[in-house]
Amino acid sequence: NMTFEKVAQIIADYKDIDAASIKPESTFAELGVDSLDTVELIMSFEDTFGGTIEMSPDLKTVADIVALIDAQQA
Repeated sequence: NMTFEKVAQIIADYKDIDAASIKPESTFAELGVDSLDTVELIMSFEDTFGGTIEMSPDLKTVADIVALIDAQQA
């Protein structure tokens, strides 16, 4: 999934970790992403993919973000 690969790369670059270590089921907590990081990352995702991403407690994993982005681009 191209969206997943781009999302993983954005997170990896932001957190200075290996993109290969990021899985769809990885939670933001597991990746060391806090609420401030989340705001920054969402801005990056919006810049990269267009559209608007609403902060939500339902966004817990990388797959959640990917599904949201894919739904907006469908």
